[in-house]
Amino acid sequence: MELRHLRYFVTVVEEQSLTKAAEKLFIAQPPLTRQIKKLEEELGIDLFVKGSRPLKATEAGLFFYQHAVQILTHTAQAASMAKKMKLVDNIVKVGYVSSLLYGRLPQVIYLFRQKNPDIHVELIECGTRDQVEALKLGKIDLGFGRLPISDPAIKRLLLRKEKLKLAIHKKHPLSEFQDSGIYLSQIINETIFSYPTTPKPNFSTTIQALFTKLGLIPAKLTEVREIHMALGLVASGEGICIIPESACDIGMKNLTYLNILDLEAYSPISLSMRNMDQSSYIPKILDCIEEIYSEEEVSRNLNL
Repeated sequence: MELRHLRYFVTVVEEQSLTKAAEKLFIAQPPLTRQIKKLEEELGIDLFVKGSRPLKATEAGLFFYQHAVQILTHTAQAASMAKKMKLVDNIVKVGYVSSLLYGRLPQVIYLFRQKNPDIHVELIECGTRDQVEALKLGKIDLGFGRLPISDPAIKRLLLRKEKLKLAIHKKHPLSEFQDSGIYLSQIINETIFSYPTTPKPNFSTTIQALFTKLGLIPAKLTEVREIHMALGLVASGEGICIIPESACDIGMKNLTYLNILDLEAYSPISLSMRNMDQSSYIPKILDCIEEIYSEEEVSRNLNL
């Protein structure tokens, strides 16, 4: 059985006509009929109802059709990925969550470009949740994110655990904890803004999970569209917000940031890639990560 036989069969099922299928496949009808008959003999089943007009697949034929479509789809994806891997030394598509632009990611990408001028880097904003599917489909080659999402097809490397900070208005009563820091149990009655409102899981669910892990129930946890809106509301005196430490560099006026004393208050930063990917750019990007994060807590599992 060859892939072309599957394509012939799928086309006949979808066109419900040998004549129309032959025209679409740019072959004569008699050879197509012979190939379908040969496929039926090989499988030992009738794929089409004899004499039906329009041509209808049997129950067994419909079952085989569904699997034939899957085989052809997977084959096309594999071929696409193989072609992409051939070009991988020239183009690397990097998915990232926007909040990482306030941290070390820009430095990592800049250093990678300086060390590998022959490789074109394309940055694509992509939530951690969406990076998994984007990696599988070849839309991105690497993904920098914050959520601990697991998938058997994806390898995830923890780069560091970034501390979380509490953003408050500089005249908020909680500013008395500026020097000492604060526990999350002390803010459960405050209006807390979380973000974003994108499909879950996202950073908002991370914050909710943090409270749950500590056995806390915030009285008023409100989701807003994105981090700038959350901080803008905080700067207006509407409430408070938990953010990654690097986001303190956004520099919005009238804000101050408190240390959160709970050990669980951190955001994991990870690098994701296809599980079986052995592309040459991977050790190169890992070298850059190690160099930039040399003064940070970097995972020791960077050696693949």
